[in-house]
Amino acid sequence: MHKFTDMTTKRINEMNDFSIFGGKRVLITGATGLIGRSLTRKLLQYGAKVIAMVRNEEKAHSTFSDIDNGNIEYLVMDVTTAETINLNADYIIHGASITSSKAFVEEPVDVIMGAVIGTKNLLEIARVNNVKSFVYLSSMEIYGAPSDDAKILENNASNLNTMTPRSGYPESKRLSECLCASYAAQYGVPAKVVRLTQTFGEGVVYQDSRVFAEFARCVLEQKDIVLKTKGETKRNYLYTEDAAEAILTVLLYGVVGEAYNAANEDTYCSIYEMAQIVANRFGQGKVKVRVEEENDISRFGFAPTLKMNLDCSKLSALGWQAQVGLETAFERMIKYMESVKSQMRG
Repeated sequence: MHKFTDMTTKRINEMNDFSIFGGKRVLITGATGLIGRSLTRKLLQYGAKVIAMVRNEEKAHSTFSDIDNGNIEYLVMDVTTAETINLNADYIIHGASITSSKAFVEEPVDVIMGAVIGTKNLLEIARVNNVKSFVYLSSMEIYGAPSDDAKILENNASNLNTMTPRSGYPESKRLSECLCASYAAQYGVPAKVVRLTQTFGEGVVYQDSRVFAEFARCVLEQKDIVLKTKGETKRNYLYTEDAAEAILTVLLYGVVGEAYNAANEDTYCSIYEMAQIVANRFGQGKVKVRVEEENDISRFGFAPTLKMNLDCSKLSALGWQAQVGLETAFERMIKYMESVKSQMRG
């Protein structure tokens, strides 16, 4: 039985009131990334003081120029070389990670060491700062490549092949999760894990290489969606703001040493089905879906064909529910990318 079943009704009724972050100092790594940006914006709405750990301060200032109300502190530091310093941080969200599929196959050592060393460094910072809570952003990929549509709980095993370099990304996530649990057990660091499904929404850069961005670009450029596989992989998706609220919910109310799946369970579909939805809903009759299979897809860094049907009841028991469906998420992302495209022209 999960520990979350012991939660009181009173505590559940208090969920999702993020006003508790008012005046608190929250360190975010990967702050200029897609999820980091959404987290920063939401925390500022609730009066938090965000410490954004970034590698490029100029990019950070540009990213947050429209919302920086004086409550963002920029800390220029790479997580892999981050010093153990006292920042008077109340909370830490560690989201910095290499997410390029191409890097997974071309730079697997960098992917592995960046994840593990970076996570250890942030856990040390959490220990020195005696934080109230620490959340590590992990991935659905730690479950490997499930072959059927059965719901996947947090205690499901993995079938990852450790002798495939592409496995470096999910295996480094698994080891980083274990580091979180170990720091909780040995040093009392209140570390928790959120296993995110593929997440998108406003903030996706126009040239993002991931499949959802490619579909949106095809719509905007009125080009056919061309799949390099049959698109049989199935997974859930999650809107960026829903992801931010899931992370903050676990940060406040998750059980130390536990992991939580985060996805919109209603979005479960194959890549091919999603392509058809996007083409039919947003293509104005000018976008079709074509399959042009490649003989060797390993060079693209794609994960193996899988069926990742995440069960999010453990997170839902903390009072969280996804609010934005697949079509609405695409609608908002496409509008955002369209505005970015217009700015690029200008």
